[in-house]
Amino acid sequence: MDEATEVRQGEELDARKIGPFLRDVIPGLEGEMKIQQFPSGASNLTYLVTVGERELVLRRPPIGTKAKTAHDMGREYTVLKALGPVFPYCPRPLAYTEDPQVMGCSFYVMERIRGIVLRKDIPASLGFSPEDMTHLCQNLFKVLFELHSVDYEKIGLGDLGKPRGYVERQVTGWSGRYRAARTPDVPEAEAVMGWLKEKMPSDTDDPCLIHNDFKFDNVVLDPENPLNIIGVLDWEMTTLGDPLMDLGGTLAYWVEAGDPQEMQLMRSVPTNAPGAMKRRDVVALYERLSGRTLQHYDFYLCFGYFKLAAIAQQIYYRYFHGQTRDPRFQKFGYVVGILEKAATTIMERSGL
Repeated sequence: MDEATEVRQGEELDARKIGPFLRDVIPGLEGEMKIQQFPSGASNLTYLVTVGERELVLRRPPIGTKAKTAHDMGREYTVLKALGPVFPYCPRPLAYTEDPQVMGCSFYVMERIRGIVLRKDIPASLGFSPEDMTHLCQNLFKVLFELHSVDYEKIGLGDLGKPRGYVERQVTGWSGRYRAARTPDVPEAEAVMGWLKEKMPSDTDDPCLIHNDFKFDNVVLDPENPLNIIGVLDWEMTTLGDPLMDLGGTLAYWVEAGDPQEMQLMRSVPTNAPGAMKRRDVVALYERLSGRTLQHYDFYLCFGYFKLAAIAQQIYYRYFHGQTRDPRFQKFGYVVGILEKAATTIMERSGL
């Protein structure tokens, strides 16, 4: 079970301002307020706000953030509100404000989904067999395909993004963000950025709603039956675009048991567990579910590694420049180097 802990120094919230706001906009809040912080996650800050017996989750941008467009609280709130009625895995959004008098930044509040969140390793207490792990992996990608199948126009999200030119904008945009956030102790990655620009496929003829950070530790499992997924979290980068880019992003986190040791060291989800699907098996499953063909699989995976490196670098930039004291981020520069090497390996072996 994902439990909240004491709020990190420098990331405290002012309950004297937040309390009156929440009681004003959310009916029925009664009792003493307690604020804790979820220690995991490396982007937006996530807090558990308990009022009496009721549990709420508050999301706000990180302190000292530079990439403002990547931390659009209003966008995340809008997605949850529109998607919830047709995609039952969304947490229910309750409140949103841009009023700087409340916190100094925009933030939103949602209901908490209580359940199991898998992180680096599967707890022995779950008693997962290899067959269970295979089944859970299949369920994970069935939920992803279910998201990709949502009629985004019908639920009012047709203006969420611009599918035309999506791949090109992603390559250009993340290349620019990497260069802007690069510190002197990480790779230049110019060869990777050049290869991605040269090899990028044309626009998909069937764009869809994509999550953009879909992975095991962003889903919630049913405590009564951990093979069932009951929640999907962290919708901050959701947009309209190519679903295969979404799949490639997921597979960038997918460290298999046979991957190099340095990849094992940066593994954050239990994709090396006995029975976990291999990346190629995931691709085959998604092709069967969607009817799409992943002719450019190498591109999507390479871009997934590079994008993850760019995100890690943006976070490391904040640590490097003293904008955050979170000790987890101290080694993110090393992680950037591992991901750049993984992307380079894909390039060198690719037949594209």
